[in-house]
Amino acid sequence: MTAPVFPADWLVPDWPAPPGVRAVLSSRAGGVSLAPFDSFNLGEHVRDDPLAVAENRARLAALIACRAVFLQQVHGAAVLTLEPHTPDGLVADASLTQHLGLACVVMVADCLPVLFCHRAGTVVAAAHAGWRGLAGVDAAGVTAGPGVLAACFAAFVRAVQDVEPLLTRAEVARATLAWLGPCIGPQAFEVGPEVRQIFLERRPQAQACFVRRAADKYLADLPALARLDLQSLGITQVFGNDASAPWCTVTQTSRFFSHRRDAAQLGSSGRMAACIWRV
Repeated sequence: MTAPVFPADWLVPDWPAPPGVRAVLSSRAGGVSLAPFDSFNLGEHVRDDPLAVAENRARLAALIACRAVFLQQVHGAAVLTLEPHTPDGLVADASLTQHLGLACVVMVADCLPVLFCHRAGTVVAAAHAGWRGLAGVDAAGVTAGPGVLAACFAAFVRAVQDVEPLLTRAEVARATLAWLGPCIGPQAFEVGPEVRQIFLERRPQAQACFVRRAADKYLADLPALARLDLQSLGITQVFGNDASAPWCTVTQTSRFFSHRRDAAQLGSSGRMAACIWRV
Protein backbone atom coordinates (compact mmCIF):
# COMPACT_ATOMS: atom_id res chain seq x y z
CA MET A 1 0.00 0.00 0.00
CA THR A 2 1.63 3.26 -1.16
CA ALA A 3 1.90 6.02 1.43
CA PRO A 4 0.67 9.47 0.34
CA VAL A 5 3.15 12.21 -0.53
CA PHE A 6 2.57 15.48 1.36
CA PRO A 7 4.15 18.95 1.10
CA ALA A 8 7.64 18.90 2.57
CA ASP A 9 6.92 20.60 5.88
CA TRP A 10 3.69 18.79 6.73
CA LEU A 11 4.14 16.62 9.79
CA VAL A 12 3.68 12.85 9.52
CA PRO A 13 3.61 11.24 12.99
CA ASP A 14 6.64 9.15 13.86
CA TRP A 15 4.90 6.38 15.78
CA PRO A 16 4.44 2.62 15.38
CA ALA A 17 0.90 2.79 14.01
CA PRO A 18 -0.44 -0.36 12.32
CA PRO A 19 -0.16 -0.55 8.51
CA GLY A 20 -3.82 0.31 7.94
CA VAL A 21 -3.65 3.65 9.78
CA ARG A 22 -2.54 6.95 8.24
CA ALA A 23 -2.10 10.32 9.93
CA VAL A 24 -0.80 13.80 9.09
CA LEU A 25 -0.81 17.38 10.30
CA SER A 26 -0.96 20.09 7.67
CA SER A 27 1.25 23.17 7.85
CA ARG A 28 0.93 26.62 6.32
CA ALA A 29 2.33 25.32 3.01
CA GLY A 30 0.57 24.08 -0.09
CA GLY A 31 -2.58 26.18 -0.35
CA VAL A 32 -4.09 29.21 -2.07
CA SER A 33 -5.09 31.52 0.80
CA LEU A 34 -3.65 35.03 0.91
CA ALA A 35 -2.07 36.71 3.96
CA PRO A 36 -2.59 36.50 6.87
CA PHE A 37 -4.01 33.06 6.04
CA ASP A 38 -1.16 32.09 3.74
CA SER A 39 -1.42 29.63 2.41
CA PHE A 40 -3.08 26.37 3.55
CA ASN A 41 -5.77 27.70 5.89
CA LEU A 42 -8.53 25.14 6.49
CA GLY A 43 -10.73 27.18 8.85
CA GLU A 44 -14.01 28.54 7.49
CA HIS A 45 -14.58 30.77 10.53
CA VAL A 46 -11.47 33.00 10.42
CA ARG A 47 -12.50 35.58 7.75
CA ASP A 48 -10.56 33.94 4.94
CA ASP A 49 -12.00 33.87 1.42
CA PRO A 50 -14.52 30.96 1.41
CA LEU A 51 -13.43 29.93 -2.09
CA ALA A 52 -9.81 29.68 -0.93
CA VAL A 53 -10.81 27.56 2.09
CA ALA A 54 -12.89 25.29 -0.14
CA GLU A 55 -9.95 24.81 -2.50
CA ASN A 56 -7.60 24.06 0.39
CA ARG A 57 -10.04 21.51 1.80
CA ALA A 58 -10.37 19.91 -1.63
CA ARG A 59 -6.58 19.66 -1.85
CA LEU A 60 -6.46 18.04 1.59
CA ALA A 61 -9.06 15.45 0.56
CA ALA A 62 -7.07 14.69 -2.61
CA LEU A 63 -3.82 14.28 -0.67
CA ILE A 64 -5.25 11.91 1.92
CA ALA A 65 -7.47 10.18 -0.67
CA CYS A 66 -10.50 10.07 1.61
CA ARG A 67 -13.17 12.32 3.05
CA ALA A 68 -12.04 14.69 5.82
CA VAL A 69 -14.91 15.36 8.26
CA PHE A 70 -14.56 18.80 9.85
CA LEU A 71 -16.14 19.66 13.20
CA GLN A 72 -17.47 22.87 14.70
CA GLN A 73 -15.07 23.03 17.65
CA VAL A 74 -16.17 24.86 20.81
CA HIS A 75 -13.42 23.97 23.34
CA GLY A 76 -15.67 21.36 24.89
CA ALA A 77 -15.55 17.59 25.35
CA ALA A 78 -18.25 16.27 23.01
CA VAL A 79 -17.17 13.27 20.91
CA LEU A 80 -18.71 12.46 17.53
CA THR A 81 -18.74 8.97 16.01
CA LEU A 82 -18.25 9.35 12.27
CA GLU A 83 -20.40 7.39 9.84
CA PRO A 84 -20.32 7.63 6.03
CA HIS A 85 -23.30 10.01 6.10
CA THR A 86 -22.00 12.29 8.89
CA PRO A 87 -22.02 15.91 7.64
CA ASP A 88 -19.34 18.51 8.26
CA GLY A 89 -19.92 21.17 10.88
CA LEU A 90 -21.44 19.22 13.76
CA VAL A 91 -20.52 20.55 17.21
CA ALA A 92 -17.81 18.42 18.84
CA ASP A 93 -14.17 18.62 19.86
CA ALA A 94 -13.27 15.02 19.11
CA SER A 95 -14.28 12.34 16.64
CA LEU A 96 -13.67 8.66 16.07
CA THR A 97 -14.49 6.10 13.44
CA GLN A 98 -14.24 2.42 12.54
CA HIS A 99 -14.93 3.12 8.85
CA LEU A 100 -12.45 3.12 6.00
CA GLY A 101 -12.19 6.27 3.91
CA LEU A 102 -13.26 8.73 6.63
CA ALA A 103 -10.70 11.01 8.29
CA CYS A 104 -11.15 12.24 11.84
CA VAL A 105 -10.02 15.88 11.72
CA VAL A 106 -9.35 18.57 14.31
CA MET A 107 -8.29 22.10 13.42
CA VAL A 108 -5.66 23.85 15.52
CA ALA A 109 -3.66 27.07 15.78
CA ASP A 110 -2.15 26.80 19.30
CA CYS A 111 -4.40 24.17 20.89
CA LEU A 112 -3.05 20.63 21.10
CA PRO A 113 -4.20 17.98 18.59
CA VAL A 114 -4.18 14.44 19.97
CA LEU A 115 -4.52 11.43 17.66
CA PHE A 116 -5.40 7.91 18.82
CA CYS A 117 -5.27 4.51 17.19
CA HIS A 118 -5.63 0.93 18.41
CA ARG A 119 -2.82 -1.52 17.74
CA ALA A 120 -5.24 -3.67 15.77
CA GLY A 121 -5.98 -0.70 13.50
CA THR A 122 -9.75 -1.05 13.95
CA VAL A 123 -10.52 2.37 15.45
CA VAL A 124 -8.97 5.83 15.08
CA ALA A 125 -9.78 9.11 16.82
CA ALA A 126 -8.73 12.76 16.99
CA ALA A 127 -9.22 15.28 19.81
CA HIS A 128 -8.85 19.06 20.01
CA ALA A 129 -7.30 19.82 23.40
CA GLY A 130 -7.01 23.42 24.48
CA TRP A 131 -6.70 24.13 28.17
CA ARG A 132 -10.50 24.33 28.65
CA GLY A 133 -11.02 21.03 26.91
CA LEU A 134 -8.28 19.37 28.93
CA ALA A 135 -9.68 20.74 32.18
CA GLY A 136 -13.30 19.99 31.32
CA VAL A 137 -14.54 23.51 32.13
CA ASP A 138 -16.96 25.80 30.34
CA ALA A 139 -16.38 29.43 29.29
CA ALA A 140 -17.14 30.62 32.84
CA GLY A 141 -14.52 28.30 34.31
CA VAL A 142 -17.14 25.97 35.80
CA THR A 143 -16.47 22.23 35.66
CA ALA A 144 -18.68 20.80 32.95
CA GLY A 145 -17.64 17.14 33.01
CA PRO A 146 -14.63 15.03 32.10
CA GLY A 147 -11.89 16.52 29.99
CA VAL A 148 -11.89 15.99 26.25
CA LEU A 149 -9.19 13.28 26.34
CA ALA A 150 -11.09 11.24 28.94
CA ALA A 151 -14.33 11.64 27.00
CA CYS A 152 -12.67 10.70 23.72
CA PHE A 153 -10.99 7.65 25.20
CA ALA A 154 -14.23 6.44 26.81
CA ALA A 155 -15.90 6.51 23.39
CA PHE A 156 -12.79 4.95 21.84
CA VAL A 157 -12.93 2.02 24.29
CA ARG A 158 -16.59 1.38 23.45
CA ALA A 159 -15.79 1.40 19.74
CA VAL A 160 -12.91 -1.05 20.15
CA GLN A 161 -15.08 -3.32 22.30
CA ASP A 162 -17.72 -3.30 19.55
CA VAL A 163 -15.12 -5.09 17.43
CA GLU A 164 -13.49 -7.15 20.21
CA PRO A 165 -16.09 -7.52 23.01
CA LEU A 166 -13.84 -9.55 25.31
CA LEU A 167 -11.26 -6.78 25.72
CA THR A 168 -11.28 -4.92 29.03
CA ARG A 169 -10.83 -1.18 29.28
CA ALA A 170 -7.31 -1.72 30.67
CA GLU A 171 -6.42 -3.99 27.75
CA VAL A 172 -7.66 -1.38 25.29
CA ALA A 173 -5.57 1.27 27.02
CA ARG A 174 -2.41 -0.85 26.81
CA ALA A 175 -2.99 -1.35 23.08
CA THR A 176 -3.71 2.33 22.36
CA LEU A 177 -1.21 4.68 20.74
CA ALA A 178 -1.50 8.44 21.20
CA TRP A 179 0.31 11.15 19.24
CA LEU A 180 0.56 14.77 20.37
CA GLY A 181 0.91 17.34 17.63
CA PRO A 182 2.34 20.86 17.75
CA CYS A 183 0.78 23.48 20.04
CA ILE A 184 1.68 26.64 21.91
CA GLY A 185 4.85 25.80 23.80
CA PRO A 186 5.63 26.14 27.51
CA GLN A 187 7.78 29.23 26.94
CA ALA A 188 4.88 31.04 25.23
CA PHE A 189 1.70 29.87 26.97
CA GLU A 190 1.07 32.43 29.70
CA VAL A 191 -1.96 31.88 31.95
CA GLY A 192 -3.35 33.33 35.15
CA PRO A 193 -3.38 31.67 38.59
CA GLU A 194 -7.04 30.72 38.15
CA VAL A 195 -6.15 28.40 35.25
CA ARG A 196 -3.39 26.78 37.28
CA GLN A 197 -5.77 26.30 40.21
CA ILE A 198 -8.35 24.55 38.01
CA PHE A 199 -5.76 21.97 36.99
CA LEU A 200 -4.37 21.54 40.52
CA GLU A 201 -7.86 20.81 41.82
CA ARG A 202 -8.23 18.09 39.19
CA ARG A 203 -4.78 16.59 39.66
CA PRO A 204 -2.15 17.79 42.18
CA GLN A 205 0.65 16.44 39.95
CA ALA A 206 -0.17 19.23 37.50
CA GLN A 207 1.85 21.60 39.68
CA ALA A 208 4.96 20.50 37.77
CA CYS A 209 3.37 21.75 34.53
CA PHE A 210 3.35 25.41 35.62
CA VAL A 211 6.28 27.80 36.12
CA ARG A 212 5.72 31.15 37.82
CA ARG A 213 6.55 34.07 35.53
CA ALA A 214 5.28 36.94 37.66
CA ALA A 215 3.12 37.44 40.72
CA ASP A 216 -0.03 36.76 38.74
CA LYS A 217 1.25 34.88 35.68
CA TYR A 218 2.41 31.32 34.99
CA LEU A 219 3.83 29.54 31.97
CA ALA A 220 1.85 26.37 31.29
CA ASP A 221 3.07 23.18 29.61
CA LEU A 222 0.07 21.99 27.58
CA PRO A 223 1.69 18.77 26.27
CA ALA A 224 2.72 17.80 29.80
CA LEU A 225 -0.85 18.36 31.06
CA ALA A 226 -2.12 16.12 28.25
CA ARG A 227 0.42 13.43 29.10
CA LEU A 228 -0.82 13.45 32.71
CA ASP A 229 -4.36 12.86 31.45
CA LEU A 230 -3.28 10.06 29.15
CA GLN A 231 -1.27 8.42 31.92
CA SER A 232 -4.32 8.54 34.20
CA LEU A 233 -6.29 6.73 31.48
CA GLY A 234 -3.70 3.95 31.33
CA ILE A 235 -2.28 5.03 27.97
CA THR A 236 1.50 4.72 28.15
CA GLN A 237 2.41 4.64 24.44
CA VAL A 238 2.52 8.39 23.83
CA PHE A 239 4.49 9.95 20.99
CA GLY A 240 5.09 13.34 19.43
CA ASN A 241 5.23 16.73 21.12
CA ASP A 242 7.82 16.78 23.91
CA ALA A 243 7.39 20.53 24.57
CA SER A 244 10.66 21.41 22.82
CA ALA A 245 10.96 24.44 20.55
CA PRO A 246 10.30 22.73 17.18
CA TRP A 247 6.79 21.79 18.37
CA CYS A 248 5.79 25.35 19.35
CA THR A 249 3.23 26.93 17.06
CA VAL A 250 4.04 30.44 18.33
CA THR A 251 7.76 30.39 17.58
CA GLN A 252 7.71 28.34 14.36
CA THR A 253 6.30 31.25 12.37
CA SER A 254 6.89 30.02 8.83
CA ARG A 255 5.56 26.51 9.47
CA PHE A 256 2.57 26.84 11.82
CA PHE A 257 -0.41 29.11 12.30
CA SER A 258 -0.74 30.63 15.80
CA HIS A 259 -3.82 32.46 17.04
CA ARG A 260 -1.95 33.96 20.01
CA ARG A 261 0.90 35.18 17.83
CA ASP A 262 -1.08 36.45 14.85
CA ALA A 263 -4.57 37.53 15.94
CA ALA A 264 -3.61 40.71 17.81
CA GLN A 265 -1.19 41.90 15.12
CA LEU A 266 -2.84 40.63 11.93
CA GLY A 267 -6.48 40.41 13.00
CA SER A 268 -6.79 36.66 12.62
CA SER A 269 -4.94 33.43 11.98
CA GLY A 270 -5.44 30.40 9.79
CA ARG A 271 -6.00 26.85 11.00
CA MET A 272 -4.04 23.66 10.45
CA ALA A 273 -5.63 20.21 10.52
CA ALA A 274 -4.58 17.02 12.25
CA CYS A 275 -6.06 14.04 10.42
CA ILE A 276 -6.18 10.30 11.07
CA TRP A 277 -7.90 7.67 8.95
CA ARG A 278 -8.05 3.96 8.10
CA VAL A 279 -7.15 2.54 4.70
